Amino acid sequence: MIDLSTFLGLADVALGTFEPKPTSVEGNQREASRVLWSSPDGRLEIGVWECTPGRFTADRSQAAEFCHLLSGTVEMRHADGRVEHLGPGDALILPKGWKGEWVLTGQTRKIYAFYRG
Repeated sequence: MIDLSTFLGLADVALGTFEPKPTSVEGNQREASRVLWSSPDGRLEIGVWECTPGRFTADRSQAAEFCHLLSGTVEMRHADGRVEHLGPGDALILPKGWKGEWVLTGQTRKIYAFYRG
């Protein structure tokens, strides 16, 4: 039998303890997350992540990522110099190989899905 998983109230779901963000370059950021589901083979992971304001680097060399912003505002700085502004309700895909920076102008929460394939 195939089992259905549901996740309710993700804007308010409790996360783990906020810890220093290792790739933070400005703002002394702290982050927390909670894995909601992982595939049996470990290739797909879905969860909720939250981080304090500031700037950090991101490297998606090992996995693609889908993000849906629940709260906060983000300035995405791509390695090629493009800049995009996103807020609650917006979604983005960072393809495998993407590199750049996130600038969080406020406390930000997202639903994420990592695909390691």
